[in-house]
Amino acid sequence: MKLLQTIGVTAALLASCAHSSPMPLRKRFGKSGDVIRGVNLGGLFVLEPWITPSLFQEWDGSDRKVVDEWTFCAVLGKDECQSRLQRHWQSWVTEDDIETLASLGLNHVRIPIGHWAFAPSDSEPYVQGQIPYLEQVIQWAGKHNLNAIIDLHGVPGSQNGFDNSGKFGGIGWQQAQENIDRSIQAVEGIARIAAKHADIVDAIQVVNEPANWGLSVDGVIDFYRRAYTSFRSIAPDAIMVIHDAFLSPNDWGRFNVRGWDNVILDTHNYHVFVRDRLTMGRNQHLEATCEDAKNVRGFNNQLWTVTGEWSLATTDCAKWLNGMEKGARWDGTLPWEMNGPVYQSATCSGQNSIAAWDQETRTFMRQFAETQMDAYESGSGWFFWNFKTEGADDWNYIELARHGLVPVPPTDRVYSRYALDNDHWRIRLNSTWCHE
Repeated sequence: MKLLQTIGVTAALLASCAHSSPMPLRKRFGKSGDVIRGVNLGGLFVLEPWITPSLFQEWDGSDRKVVDEWTFCAVLGKDECQSRLQRHWQSWVTEDDIETLASLGLNHVRIPIGHWAFAPSDSEPYVQGQIPYLEQVIQWAGKHNLNAIIDLHGVPGSQNGFDNSGKFGGIGWQQAQENIDRSIQAVEGIARIAAKHADIVDAIQVVNEPANWGLSVDGVIDFYRRAYTSFRSIAPDAIMVIHDAFLSPNDWGRFNVRGWDNVILDTHNYHVFVRDRLTMGRNQHLEATCEDAKNVRGFNNQLWTVTGEWSLATTDCAKWLNGMEKGARWDGTLPWEMNGPVYQSATCSGQNSIAAWDQETRTFMRQFAETQMDAYESGSGWFFWNFKTEGADDWNYIELARHGLVPVPPTDRVYSRYALDNDHWRIRLNSTWCHE
């Protein structure tokens, strides 16, 4: 795996926040000891219609509402669902994909999976059988010198009501103690796999994106405490990853629990789901990313902070990104607070296709990629969402890399805030877009 000047970059990043020390971390990340540079293997074990629309196409316009993995299996029945998902698990992530990701200079993959793989219930329509495929992906990652984080992406009752939790709709995770207990059961199942593949799986994310607006944040932190104790008894050397619950960076200190070690805070940065980001011009996207860098770098002094999801999308035009059969805020086909498109002639035509991008757009995308990489490496690293998609190129790392729209390897940056100074990488706090 080619990682250029990684030791220098890491040293520079750590020096930039040397005025205080994060919570103890017994080991740096993965085999290389480098900052994390990785991608998500989304759409494999938790279906999302926008990532793999081909799996959901037969219900487009149908009276049967198939919008997530729950309804996918409920409508098909367990036997047919098992058959279709078995084929999907065999084909969506291949060894060739993993080898390609390694050749791009990455060092990690993040693997989302649902609770139902480890803590099934007869009351749920989900099917099982994911674990052998999960272990196969982990083994491929190790073979190609990548490390893995296993991410509990969906929990019983849903922690956010998003389709990517397995079940779209209400937020019911904290409404029953059984849901919490089964979530811990799933964390422990993941921990057993992490312990079995301890040289490859260096971290476990105990729940993805718990939504503070539908949950007790104190209850989320209590779950983190219980998960910490539970999985450490099984995989004592694994790093625990906790999500910021979409709280403001000013509130992240609530997650800095005395007595913990080997804990990472995960935050997600997208530019398409809220009005203030979606309505930005191109330079504003770059400038906003610099503000994100300040937040990540600042909190990295308290908890190692990783940006576990980001993309190059500046519109929400990817088909079904906002949900099955739902339109986009960008062109006004999804009802939202602006009651129309972002601007009068806004169109989704060509927004997600590299083939349709002119040179100015391609240049911006490369700038946007490098600016985000710089920002998130002022913390402890990043995972791009996603490794590939069926049709949304601005979310497809492999396709972006093929067209030179992300740096290969990630350190080969043209517009970076990093400068090579006497064989050492140094961050320039002031650049074309960043003024600190």
